[in-house]
Amino acid sequence: MSSMPSFSITPNILLAAFAVLVVLRAILSLTPVVARSQGRSTHFAREGIDPFIYAAGAAWLLTMFVARTYYIPSGSMIPTLQVNDVLIVDKFEYRFHAPHEGDIVVFPPPIPTPDDFIKRVIGLPGDTFAISHGVVIRNGVPMTEPYIAQKPNYDLQIRDYGIYERDPMFDKTWRRLTPEEANIPPRAMWTAPNRIPPHCYFMMGDNRNDSEDSHAWGFAQDSGVFATGPRAGKHAGFTGRAVVIFWPVSHFRIL
Repeated sequence: MSSMPSFSITPNILLAAFAVLVVLRAILSLTPVVARSQGRSTHFAREGIDPFIYAAGAAWLLTMFVARTYYIPSGSMIPTLQVNDVLIVDKFEYRFHAPHEGDIVVFPPPIPTPDDFIKRVIGLPGDTFAISHGVVIRNGVPMTEPYIAQKPNYDLQIRDYGIYERDPMFDKTWRRLTPEEANIPPRAMWTAPNRIPPHCYFMMGDNRNDSEDSHAWGFAQDSGVFATGPRAGKHAGFTGRAVVIFWPVSHFRIL
């Protein structure tokens, strides 16, 4: 599994809390002052609620547009991310530039899931891309990947406007991912038959042989809607970049 449920309070919960506090503040404002002591207590109550309203509103803005915490529920990114690690994800950065190769990204995948996935960006739009004998080859150059748990036990090629995979131990023929199972844009959206299409990214988990990623469900996208696959026509994009492991304290580091 690779899903990324949010950790702690979600934006919807914060928005609900903010609404409740605003309503309560309005009720207290409309309450008639019957006695001096009651007036003072009502006034103090209104003043006491105001800081919570401001805090809830600020927290909602932060979680919606700037940063949010997530925890890791699976081992698909081992050894970089351990199960139950808690991350801070920057939701603001990709408003200014596209993801870079090597970024650890939270995003909605092109398959049905209630939560986002987290993977590493390995292939960018316009790249040639292949996996041969456990080595990722990007733009004709073998990649050095010290962060992976083990080399992938499959071969892969992007060619003929598609993604092809095989198990080199047992398969001599290549299997093409189908549009029904994977996000593979139609030919008209490719700039070349052997290059990753525009706005598409090849995502992989660092725990290569225990990761449901682009070799199974095709390309992630930075915008638009998924072209094919189980979520064809649904919104695509990147939620944000993982920047810090902050819990447990012993795992703290900048990513």
